[in-house]
Amino acid sequence: MKYIVVLGDGMSDYPVKELGNKTPLECAKKPRIDYLCQKGEIGLVSNVPKSLKPGSDVANLSAMGYDPEIYYSGRSPLEAVSMGVDIKETDVVFRCNVVTVSDEENYEDKRVVDHSADEITTEEARELIKAVNEAFKNEYLTFYPGVSYRHAMVWDKGSLNVELTPPHDILEKRLGDYIPKGDGADIIFDMMKKSYEILKNHPVNIARVKKGLNPANSIWIWGEGKKPKLESFKKLYGLDGAVISAVDLIKGIAICAELNSIDVEGATGNIHTNFDGKAKAAVDALKNGADFMYIHLEAPDECGHRHEIENKVKSIELIDEKIVGYIIDEMNKIGEKYKILVLPDHPTPLDLRTHTRDAVPYVLYDSTNEKDSIFSSYTEENAKKAAKYYDKGCKLLSEFLK
Repeated sequence: MKYIVVLGDGMSDYPVKELGNKTPLECAKKPRIDYLCQKGEIGLVSNVPKSLKPGSDVANLSAMGYDPEIYYSGRSPLEAVSMGVDIKETDVVFRCNVVTVSDEENYEDKRVVDHSADEITTEEARELIKAVNEAFKNEYLTFYPGVSYRHAMVWDKGSLNVELTPPHDILEKRLGDYIPKGDGADIIFDMMKKSYEILKNHPVNIARVKKGLNPANSIWIWGEGKKPKLESFKKLYGLDGAVISAVDLIKGIAICAELNSIDVEGATGNIHTNFDGKAKAAVDALKNGADFMYIHLEAPDECGHRHEIENKVKSIELIDEKIVGYIIDEMNKIGEKYKILVLPDHPTPLDLRTHTRDAVPYVLYDSTNEKDSIFSSYTEENAKKAAKYYDKGCKLLSEFLK
């Protein structure tokens, strides 16, 4: 038996006025996932405990079978692991976004216009983080480049007693209302303010503006955490597995869980990602010994943050066609028994442009045990009507792997 999880990050939503008060899941043409619903089980699962914030870190840990109330130690250390950063026990790791802020004179009056700086390329961002590191690196602070707009700052003997806000939670809001608080907050905010002067006229940003792209003209620091300690996935569940994602966070979870993190050329973490390549890599891994496969698709989440209504619908349709459809066809072709679980980690509602902690719809299908469901499509509303509910994602994953 092969076990396949298809995770559409931020895929669930609230009814959207522009979609006739339907959700993107209700509007998307997704015949393959709907078939799984018709022949499988639909329900709701809560991936975010009330004690933790509804981030992709917490929610993906949960969906991958780890109780975040036990295993969560912060987002940024998981990302740093995937970057190859050697984290010491005394280190506190922070996420460092390169963002686009508005051009008011005082930094406090500026707003986060774009938390991803038009999804800046990794190559461009690397140059900007290099400039930031040259300006701020000292005996206890170091900046490390990651993927696209996502980077890391490591503070030796730093403190977790800080209050920091994710930039995607304060889009178009005044920065002065979200000044860092706690230990070292003055140092963090001073670096953020000074980074604007360093980056606004950097050659990378001058070139981006000429192309009509948003400049990555400031850093934004958040997501503090300590070195993660996850048990081996194989020890917990007895399966060899692999993870496919374009996002450092998910790759970091995989590495810490001793799962194989598979890189796919052209995997971007947005709607222009290499869907075909991800699906083929997943099937190849399953054919070559992996029992468990976790495929993470970031596109719906990015579309939610950017309020891209049509693209969010399209991203779901691409997941259905190019990921779920391909995997089903290939598994059936080789006669392999399989179970497939499709779900989001958390909602990223288009109207809110940030994450919520609502329970999300899942569909679970077993090729050896097809059912006749009364539900014909995979939607939030049908999942509520089904009256199947898991209060923790790790419980759903455990049930799925039985």
